This record gives sequence, structure tokens and C-alpha cells, in this order.
Amino acid sequence: MIGKILGNRYEIVEKIGGGGMALVYKAKCNLLNRYVAVKILRSEFTSDKDIIDKFRRESQAAASLSHPNIVNIYDVGEEEDIYYIVMEYVKGQTLKQLIQEKDKLSLQEIINFTKQIAMALQHAHYNHVIHRDIKPHNILIAEDNRAKVTDFGIALAATTSTITNMGSVIGSVHYFSPEQARGGYIDEKSDLYSLGIVMYEMATGKVPFEGESPISVALKHIQQEPVIPSEVYPEIAPGLEEIILKLIEKDQASRYQNTQSLIEDLETLKEDASANYMSDPINHEDSPTQIIPRIKEEDIQDVKKSPSKSPGKNKKKNNKVLIVSAVAAALIAALLFTFGLFYVSNLFKTEEVEVPNLVGKSIDVARVEANQLGLELKETSMASSEVPINEIIDQTTPSGRKVKPGFAIEVVVSTGPTPVKVPNLVYKEATDAPFILENEGLQAGTPSYVFDELPIGTIIEQDPKEGTSVPEGTTVTYTVSQGPRVVTFPMPKLVGLSLEVAKNRIQQYNLQEGSFVEEHSDEHPEGQVFFQNPAFESEVQENDVVDLIVSKGPKPIEEIEEPDPEDNNNDEPEDSVNTSTNNLSTQNVTINFKGHTGVVDIVIKSILSGKEVVNIKHDVAKDGSSALVTLTGSGAQEFELYVNGRKQDNIKVNFKN
Repeated sequence: MIGKILGNRYEIVEKIGGGGMALVYKAKCNLLNRYVAVKILRSEFTSDKDIIDKFRRESQAAASLSHPNIVNIYDVGEEEDIYYIVMEYVKGQTLKQLIQEKDKLSLQEIINFTKQIAMALQHAHYNHVIHRDIKPHNILIAEDNRAKVTDFGIALAATTSTITNMGSVIGSVHYFSPEQARGGYIDEKSDLYSLGIVMYEMATGKVPFEGESPISVALKHIQQEPVIPSEVYPEIAPGLEEIILKLIEKDQASRYQNTQSLIEDLETLKEDASANYMSDPINHEDSPTQIIPRIKEEDIQDVKKSPSKSPGKNKKKNNKVLIVSAVAAALIAALLFTFGLFYVSNLFKTEEVEVPNLVGKSIDVARVEANQLGLELKETSMASSEVPINEIIDQTTPSGRKVKPGFAIEVVVSTGPTPVKVPNLVYKEATDAPFILENEGLQAGTPSYVFDELPIGTIIEQDPKEGTSVPEGTTVTYTVSQGPRVVTFPMPKLVGLSLEVAKNRIQQYNLQEGSFVEEHSDEHPEGQVFFQNPAFESEVQENDVVDLIVSKGPKPIEEIEEPDPEDNNNDEPEDSVNTSTNNLSTQNVTINFKGHTGVVDIVIKSILSGKEVVNIKHDVAKDGSSALVTLTGSGAQEFELYVNGRKQDNIKVNFKN
């Protein structure tokens, strides 16, 4: 690959990295004379349509973002089964390399890098893009210590550090969230969990969960609480530890709900490293272990129960204590009987019910099912392009858990695809419409075509209209101009009409007047048209130009000088011209001039007199490669044919007198 030029522009210089799905090269942009990074899909995936589509979606997701802490996308292309993305070249190293080099980062470095990553994620989340694969390998640290997030939109990475779920990879196993591990609903808080794992590694030099296989690591994300960072590195700032632990909470609702809150706490930590960020301490032993449907039961290790403490020894009581205790017990029993016996008896008689699996069911069906079990639903909504509207995406209380009647099950209900606004297509080129719509998450419908004054290929209408809010994936149809309608009709006959009448006829048919030439004619009276171009009944359209030749009447008779009687040479010259009108006649001659195109000039000269007898223009495209002309003379005569100023042939005519 080294030395290869992609897109006639990007010359591969050296390999600088790679992952399970793609390789990254440093390249020289010969057009702008700068270095870029080129990510190339591995050759073993170029026949997999799904992977190619995901690779393209990565470029689309990143190209929609513009932020100083996100690597810019410059170009995307395909050449000889090579699929590539051209990105900003960041001179420096990855955050993973920096951690390996320093083992642990300082508090100020952690705050600085985390804040920059959080601002990049904030911009992405605002634009409805979830990274799904935040890890130190995807954070580039430039020489000026600027952090830049890369690899946006990746949904597949075929390496041992990833897990495949339902046919698609959902992230890097050491950094992804519990909901990614169990194939649950992923949102912005999933990126924040991964960022918390990255902070843990920056602060301690280790990741919180290790295992012999990706499955074992994934199970630890779901089941086990991490070792508290201060146990790995006792000198860690307490405030930093609290932020990390809040980010990597198992329950999404217990984490930071947005990046802005995290950025604010980082600012506070920068000013006071001992600041406390949580009103309630985190219980690291009370997070319940949940059965993950997409991980086999035999992969789950038994959770060891902590042994209970043995009861203490009985102490001897003196009589006074016994009496006081007995009186107190009697009073408590009386109070319980008076005020709470009925409530307590009902409480202990209540039977628990099992939480049903509601994921994938419509909210209406779920309400009925919950009501029949004496349970309630606490509903929140979320847009989804994969789950149909009003269908439950996820439930926070796992199915199978025993709860008391009246318990509220939290469910996330799909509102359907995220609404997007239809872009403006009117006056744009029809060939650009599919790309414009695809960038907005919409589909291009089959265009219709009509005649219009706008140029050919220009969009003149669209449905839905610009600015309309529609679900993602909606099909947008549009109408394309075919240009003005071209109306053709047979050329009217003008030969035999007077010049004035012929001009009126030209105007009536919306034709344009061309050249009007006057020539002598023995057959047509003065002022009458005896030649037209285009010819009668040939196909013409509006605004075509019409040329006419109008008769000047017969040629005047030239007087012949009487020979001088004294002239000894009384013989008539052999080449003398008999100009008597009684000896003249006309004859139509077809002239062929193949090999010529466009409008040609036709000139015919008499060899006998040396004069031009025909001078006309002929449109080959409209009237063909032959023309009919009328020649006048007597006896056998010969003429010269000139086309566009060059002699083409001699014409011999035998006039019948």
C-alpha cells in the first residue's frame, strides 16, 4: 500500500496504526500539500456489505460534527475495492500510549484531558451522535496537549477485545457499559460510563476489570463493583475518585445525566481537589446481579455471599432491668395492637409477584399485563430508529424479580425515529438530491419529470416541503425539469407567395426571418418567392430561421453588337453566348455534397460566361446532404460547383430548347 495514490491525490507514506476493522496510514495530499490520515477498510471486509455500510456511516457521523476536540473528516472514497476515509492528521500519540508511558497521569492532566473529551462528547450528543467506543486508543493527544476524539460511529470492530451482539459489535470490552454488555438500550450515558473507565485508567494505570476472555470481562461490568481507585492508588484525589465512581455506576440513572454536569464538577475539582460531589455515598455492595439474556447462564459465576456474624453472648440482667423491659414490651405490644395490628397483619399477608418481561411489547399491552399483576408502570420515552413507535425499548427492573403489588416498573417507550427536518431541494441538481437526503437520514424517492422553463435536471418541486419535520428514514419525492417543451411542425410552403405574404406566414408560425436574396428567374414573376430554406414540409420548431430567394423577374436581354463589315473575320466565335430568350430554358439539378455538416455555402458558376448563376445557403442537419437547384441556359453547357468556397465538381446540363 505504501506509495499508492488514492483518488489521484492522496499518496500513502507510512502505516501509523490500525484496528480490527481498518488500517490507518499517513498520506501526503498532493493537491493541498499537507499530510493527512487515511483510514482504509481491511481487505477481508470489502465483500461484506454490512461492514461497508457501517464504515460509510462512520464517515457520515463524523462529517456531521465540527469541533476542535474532534478529528476532522476531509474526504471519503472508493477505488479498486479500497474503501477509505481521509481525516485530519494529528501529530502526537494516543492517550493509551501516554498512559503506558507515564503509568499514571497527574490530577491536572486527567482534568484537562477529561474536560476536552467531555466537550467533544457534548457536541456529538447535541447532534444526536453516540460514540459507543470511547477508549484511550481513540483519543489522540497532539503535541500541544489538545485531545481529539476519533472513530465516531463505529458499530463493529472484529478484535478479541470486542463482543458481538445480535450480529453487530457494540464496543471495546474493557471500556463499554453494562447496558452494552447485556445488549440493552444505549444512550449518551453509555459514553459517559466509558469515559469513567478511561479516567480510572488515567488515575491508576489499570482498567477496573480484567478477565481471561471478553465474556468474563463483560460479566464483570454487569455483576461486579470495581476496586475503588484509592485502593489501587492511595494518593488519588478524593474528589476525582468520587467523579469516577459516579461515572461508572451500573444503573444509568445513577450516573451523570449529561456532559455539562461532568464539566462543571471538573471545574470545581480543578479549584479544590478535596471537594465532595455526592450527597449520598456510593454503596459498592448493594448493586444487584442481573441475569443477562444474551450471555449464557453457564458463563455467569456464582456470587459468594458474605457470612453473617454470630450473635453475641447473652448478658445477665438484674431484676430491675427485667421488670422495666417487661413493662416496655407490654406497652409496645399494646400500641402495636391499638394502632397497627391491622396494617401489620395485612403487610405480612401480602404475596409478592414476579416482574414480567415487557421489552418488545406495545405500551398498551404492557399496561394491561402490569395491571393484571397489580403493578404500575413508570414510563419514559426515547426516540429510536430501530424500535417501532409505542414499543418498549428497555425496562430498568429485570424480569423475574419478585416485588410487592403496587411496585412501579420503569420502562422506556419508543417514540419512533428521531424527527428530522426536510432539507430544501428546489433549484438544486437532481443528481445531488440522494446525497443531500442521505446526509439528513432521509430516503430519495423515484423522481417525476415535467417540461419547465428551468434548465434540464433542475428540481422544481418536492414533497414533503422544506422544513417539514418527518421521522428519520422518510422518503422524499421530487419533480425534475426536462427543460422547455420542444414543439415541432411541418414547414409551411412559401414558394409561390409574394415576399410580403411569406413574411407574414413566417411570423404566424413563430419562425425567425433569415436572409432574403433577390435573383433573376424566368419562371417566377418579380417579387415572388421561388426558393425557401427549410424546405416545404420538413420538420421545424419555433424560432427556427427561414431563408428566402425572391425573383427579380427574367434576366434582361443583352443586345448583340453587329459585326464590323470591314472585319475579315466574320465567323461567330465558338464560345459566343446565344442570349435570345427564345433559346433559353430551365432545368432542375440535384446537387450532392456528402461529408459536409451544418450550414454550407453553395455557388454554381457558368464555365461559358464565368458568372455565378446560383449562390445559396443549405442546412445539412435540417435538409439533408442534397439540394435541388434551378439552372437556366440553352444547349449543352457545363457549370462549376463550389461548396464553402472550394470547387467540388463540374455539372454538365443539356438544356432542351
